[in-house]
Amino acid sequence: MTRPGKRAKIGTKIQLLTQAGKQTGLLCEVIGINGEGHRRLKFSGTPNVFAHLDELGETPLPPYIERQAAQAGDRERYQTVFAKSAGSVAAPTAGLHFTSELLDKIRARGVTICFVTLHVGAGTFLPVKAEIIAEHKMHAERFEIGRETVDAVNHAKKSGQRVVAVGTTATRALETVARQYGGKLNVYAGKTNIFIFPPARFELVDALLTNFHLPESTLLMLVSAFAAPGETTRGRDLILAAYAEAIRERYRFFSYGDAMLIL
Repeated sequence: MTRPGKRAKIGTKIQLLTQAGKQTGLLCEVIGINGEGHRRLKFSGTPNVFAHLDELGETPLPPYIERQAAQAGDRERYQTVFAKSAGSVAAPTAGLHFTSELLDKIRARGVTICFVTLHVGAGTFLPVKAEIIAEHKMHAERFEIGRETVDAVNHAKKSGQRVVAVGTTATRALETVARQYGGKLNVYAGKTNIFIFPPARFELVDALLTNFHLPESTLLMLVSAFAAPGETTRGRDLILAAYAEAIRERYRFFSYGDAMLIL
């Protein structure tokens, strides 16, 4: 995602600097442009550009945090307490509501906590621009679901227990696999570009903890579908009513905002 994009034509070489403005010896060359204007880059000057990301970039701050630049503590705050593998473009922000202490209290109440690996993609930031919703193309996002989680979730469904998903990305991952395996979870490592919008039914997820999302976003459409599965308009009306109350009560939106629990 480049700005200004028109200057980044195919063949353009870009010198990368540190946050302090020092030269790094790293170059990237624009080698492709897709239909949405995103550039594909080829890096040189290092065998592994990921090793340099900390010096090249900074933690994104939502607009209501009125600081010009990120601080050292922001990097830790922008990770969920269960973050392990690198690869996500952004934090799966519903997970930011949890601390290690809160997870221990949840376990103490007899709740089984399972984990999936989520690599949030750039598409999570993009609004739906298509006039017909079904024509919107989702960016693919990578995820992994291991055996321990598969066994726990399938056991919960079989025994009539409730599966609570933390976040829309986790929901999409679970539902992607369930649609392929007849409503059951299976060990999986791959990508999903599933787009969930009303009317939609959910195979695995019974409750959803999620943030307050931006208008015209695929995330808002997913929670509208979840609020009234199989119905076209009731879920949307319910969610918009909840959002209206959130605005009246001055709830916070965006990554560090408040959460809602949809049962």
